[in-house]
Amino acid sequence: MTGPLAGLRVVDAATLFAGPLAATHLGDFGADVIKVEHPRRPDAARGHGQVKDGIGLWWKTLGRNKRTVTLDLKNPEGAAAMKRLLATADVLVENFRPGTLERWGLDPETLLELNPRLVVARVTAFGQDGPYAGRPGFGSLAEAMSGFAAITGEPDGPPTLPPFGLADGIAGLATAYAVLAALRHRDETGRGQVVDLAIIEPILMMLGAPLTGYDQLGYVQPRTGNRSVNNAPRNVYRTGDGEWVAVSTSSQSIAERVLRMVGRADLIEQPWFASGGQRAEHADELDEAVGGWIAERSREQVVRAFEEAEAAVGPIYDVRGVLADPQYQARGTALTVEDADLGPLVMQNVLFRLSETPGEVRWTGRHPGADTDEVLAEAGLSAAEIARLREAGAV
Repeated sequence: MTGPLAGLRVVDAATLFAGPLAATHLGDFGADVIKVEHPRRPDAARGHGQVKDGIGLWWKTLGRNKRTVTLDLKNPEGAAAMKRLLATADVLVENFRPGTLERWGLDPETLLELNPRLVVARVTAFGQDGPYAGRPGFGSLAEAMSGFAAITGEPDGPPTLPPFGLADGIAGLATAYAVLAALRHRDETGRGQVVDLAIIEPILMMLGAPLTGYDQLGYVQPRTGNRSVNNAPRNVYRTGDGEWVAVSTSSQSIAERVLRMVGRADLIEQPWFASGGQRAEHADELDEAVGGWIAERSREQVVRAFEEAEAAVGPIYDVRGVLADPQYQARGTALTVEDADLGPLVMQNVLFRLSETPGEVRWTGRHPGADTDEVLAEAGLSAAEIARLREAGAV
């Protein structure tokens, strides 16, 4: 293993997205990630999204850099094997409903007694306590309950959920961050701890200051479509050749450059133009000026003019545009990796670049249990013990 997290062992016993994504991020930077799945009911994420030749394509990314083990944790022998594995680990990531690990004898108190340096990251929809703790839940509920859906969509349309796992993705990043913070404490004190992460909370943090705004002003943010309540012009605009671009003017200087570029410097002189919030109140007038100018030009002409004016614009891409864009190409954002099942395939690269200890994609997602014997042997189980687990249906 290479990377800044080389030497760390992470046991990923979570399913679907938030917990497994956290483990993926850790594995991308060198951690030895061991994916533990039920022998007969592997992670449902393997079947999500597009499938080719019976193989889930999303799993190839979500499962990358992970060795795979099968263990039935409900089976006492499987739970015992899990304890031996966790005795060698630095981190456990799990997302069972509160009380489940406790029923199996794998509660954090027992695990920390067995391995005092272990970090136990518990990722659930609602957290380990509170009246909803025992409820099932997914990221869509977090997107709904956080206020995200309420402010997303057109003003006269319904609240809108994203067509992908946004809350899970944010929670995965937050979990990886929490694990690293807990490991820093562990390295200073020698003591592990429990991370309690509720998927409903990190996405709320991303929404700005809705709680403070309501507390201090009674303000409830409305749906504004692609517009912003904080600045204008800020929208998506159709170009003369039928493409789309996004324009943002979060800074005053950028807003002024855009209006000069489109020939409406007169609007800059208006008293309301001096602040983003006031400009947002005149979004109709600003959209007419900017949108009308853009509608008369091709996307290429629009992007070139914005670049020359040092104003912020971005073409709206589907996946084909992402793959063709020279900036993504220059950074190697789309990475081609050799896969044992499908041959060369393209996926997203690691999240960020480190100059001294870069992350890497070492392999793609493997089949369930591909590394069971190797990993359990590393945890101290003999070949006879592993065979006995198989006979008992525990692996």
